Formats: sequence, structure tokens, C-alpha cells
Amino acid sequence: MKSPVDSGLPSVWTPATFPDEAAWSFDLSADDQKALIAYGHGGAAADLESHFRTGAAHWVNLLNNGPGFVRLRHFPIDVLTDHQIERAYLGLGALLGRPVGQDRDANFITHIRDERVPAEPGVRKYRTNLRQDFHSDGSDLVGLLCLQPAKTGGESRIVSAHAVYNEMLRRAPHLVDVMYLPMPWDRNEEQGQGEAPFFELAPISDINGIPRIFFIAWYIRDSQRHPDAPRLTDDQREALSLVERIANDPAFHIEMSFQPGDIQLLNNTTVLHSREEYTDHTDLALRRHLLRLWLTTDAQSAHQLLRDGIRKQDDTNAAAVS
Repeated sequence: MKSPVDSGLPSVWTPATFPDEAAWSFDLSADDQKALIAYGHGGAAADLESHFRTGAAHWVNLLNNGPGFVRLRHFPIDVLTDHQIERAYLGLGALLGRPVGQDRDANFITHIRDERVPAEPGVRKYRTNLRQDFHSDGSDLVGLLCLQPAKTGGESRIVSAHAVYNEMLRRAPHLVDVMYLPMPWDRNEEQGQGEAPFFELAPISDINGIPRIFFIAWYIRDSQRHPDAPRLTDDQREALSLVERIANDPAFHIEMSFQPGDIQLLNNTTVLHSREEYTDHTDLALRRHLLRLWLTTDAQSAHQLLRDGIRKQDDTNAAAVS
């Protein structure tokens, strides 16, 4: 039988752990904003790194060795062009890790917005306004910069994957064992030439003696549309559902609403996140719009398969996630 994650570790938390937001929410100062604006206008990376050396080290420590999440507020989106925002955002992200590709073209930035496309297998849910249940992304860290919130809905919820793991052990330890065995994952029509439309990976693996969780239940369930994919067992289906039930319990998760200029940063293997369904303004210029970064860090936290993001499709090792 597996042992629980030490409850004294900062990665094991519930909302009650944080009586206020000061432990994980930080306002960018006027000087911080000036440094980002200067870099957005073409400034030197060395200047940005010098300015944020102390702050970035603190945020990296919270992400890799702490609760696994940080929110930064007041990114200066209102005084930069779209290109300058992306440049400054990438520059800030590069202080926390190495940006990696997120799609078949290996783009470093993904625009998260409702593209009015049908919700079906092969369409990644970030392109719709649908709810995304608790999951993780395919990198060590993920960042989301809010340019425009939804008219209503779209709240983000985060949960300690280690708290969920411990609760699973308490309720149904045999299902934790199931999560350590490979399951099939749908590649979402982003497989490389000659690759199968699914791959196999255990949702939980131990790295340096600590459980690391990679979880997107709908990708595992969607794998069943491929006749050659292994069939999910009753225990596997129940294990996926148990993770979702625990994570969706308000006693376990924190909810936050995005405001323009907010950046949410998460460690993908110690924190799961969800997004509520949302309604946009009819004006497309006012629709909900986030910019996503995937970052690989010096301190390996994810399975090696997931650390390099999605490579350009002439490199046939793509594994599309989230």
C-alpha cells in the first residue's frame, strides 16, 4: 500500500491553509511595471532579469517547493500593444522556466478564447466556452495572463493534487494503485506522422520519491473512441471519477476570478486546475481572452514525456494536452 504525502509539506493544502491571499497573491509594483514595459518595447533581457531577480526567485520557490501556485496582479496590458504584451509576458516567463511549444506548430503562447468551434473529440476544450474539469497541462509550470474576463463565469479553481492523493488513499487505496498503472490517452488529432492516435501513460508516477500527478480525465475517456486503445476497466473509470469528486469538493479547492492583468502560475504536478463554463459578450473584441505559457524548469517535476511540451509536427513526438 502506498504511503500518504507528508501533511507537513507545503504542497499539501486546503483552502483553510490560507486565511488570506497574501501568501500567494502579489501586486506588481510601479517599478515592476516599468521594467516590463521597457522590455516589451525591446529592452534587454539582462535588465529584466536584474530587476526581477529577487521576486522571480521567490515565486519559483513557491511554485516548486511551496504550495505550487502564485498569482501576480497588474501586468501592464493597458499600455502595451498586443505584440509588446506577448514579448513582456514571454520575458517574465523565461525568468521562471524555459517556454516550450503548446501545439502542432510549437507556439510558445496559446490564445485561450472561445473560437465558436464544435465541442467534440479532436477539439481542445480551451477553444470553447465549456467547463473544463480538474486537470493539469503538459509542462512543469503553466501560466495564464488575463487580457479580458468573460461576461459571466469562467472562474478558475485550483486544488492540491497531493491533498487529493491523500484523500484517495483514505477512501479507496486500491484506486491509487490503479492510477500508477498506464492508461490510454487520446492525442486529440495532434499525433505525428506514423504515430498512433493515443499514447499510454500512468496518471501518477513517483519522481524523487514524491507522487507526481498528470491528469486529464476526458483525454483518457476519449481514448476509447480508438478501437486499438486498451479498454478502460471499471476500476480505472472509478479512479478518474474519484479524483474529480474530491477536487470538486469546496473543502479542497480555492476559487479565483481573473481580472485584466492577472497572471496565474501553477505547478502542473502538485496543483490541478479547472475552469467553469462561461458566457461571453456578443462583441468578439470583448470575449474572454487569456494568454497561456508552458514552462519547463530546472527542477524536474513532471514525467519526462511531458517536459518539452509539443514539438513541431515534423518532429513526431507530439502529445497534445489540455
